Amino acid sequence: MRTAAELAAIDPHFDADQTPLAAEARHSVLMRQGIQREPVGRPAATRVFVVANQKGGVGKTTSTVNIAAALSELGQRVLVIDLDPQGNASTALNIEHRQGTPGTYDVLVDGVSLAEVIQSCPDCDMLDVVPATIDLAGAEIELVSVVAREGRLKKAISAHPLVGSAALAGEERYDYLLIDCPPSLGLLTLNALVAGAEMMIPIQAEYYALEGLGQLLATVDMVRAHLNPDLAVSTIVLTMYDARTRLAAGVAQEVREHFGDQVLKTAIPRSVRVSEAPSYGQTVMTYDPSSPGALSYLEAAREIAIRGSVR
Repeated sequence: MRTAAELAAIDPHFDADQTPLAAEARHSVLMRQGIQREPVGRPAATRVFVVANQKGGVGKTTSTVNIAAALSELGQRVLVIDLDPQGNASTALNIEHRQGTPGTYDVLVDGVSLAEVIQSCPDCDMLDVVPATIDLAGAEIELVSVVAREGRLKKAISAHPLVGSAALAGEERYDYLLIDCPPSLGLLTLNALVAGAEMMIPIQAEYYALEGLGQLLATVDMVRAHLNPDLAVSTIVLTMYDARTRLAAGVAQEVREHFGDQVLKTAIPRSVRVSEAPSYGQTVMTYDPSSPGALSYLEAAREIAIRGSVR
């Protein structure tokens, strides 16, 4: 959220003493005019996020693709790795992912390099995607007998020349790498947890969304203890937030009290536009850029970027 001083600098007619409702309305207008899409500073090195929650229907894939698209609008170079055999992230980003299309299956099972399977998102200039196909559904079985099977994705990411620090990967490096995981805690998700440094957990603002969170955090602790000591839960996103209900407010309060600054200040509201966008092969950022859902994801992406940016 912009401060009063920042808004005054942009709009000389801004009155810091106006009512909160009027201030929010003016802020919304400024955002709809594109002012909030100003670029932010890039991180010193590629930030690798694992977007995971074993509970389905919490907005995990939706958050992945929309935050990725929003980050690209903020001047960041982004790579999305679709690790879900359903390929929903690939669909939303308008990426070819029919059976046989080179993608994450080839990387994990056959050892193909990431560079060979990356596709550019047609709607976002600075966004690339590694698609997932239905072939990935059998990857866990095929990887059972493979040595160091839980580290296959990390090896592939580390080998990519555009992943790393500014000194090693240069100005063309990826600023953010987001891994969209399936709704389970199987070998695919384990590969992501080993490969990532930061974890983003979307939590639906309903009671059932809190169930199973303990199991997810226990898995994270196990991975941190035995396979990836650098893994940290850095970001929690409240999704499908309905401000009209006491339940949503109660869940949000409980999550914020437990996780503190890890929870983004921006909550993602329920939005028909967000749900409609994938059916058109788009994220809500391009489908309806001025909708409440798009503006909320843009603010969430800005929060994430500001936390790790360098000036």
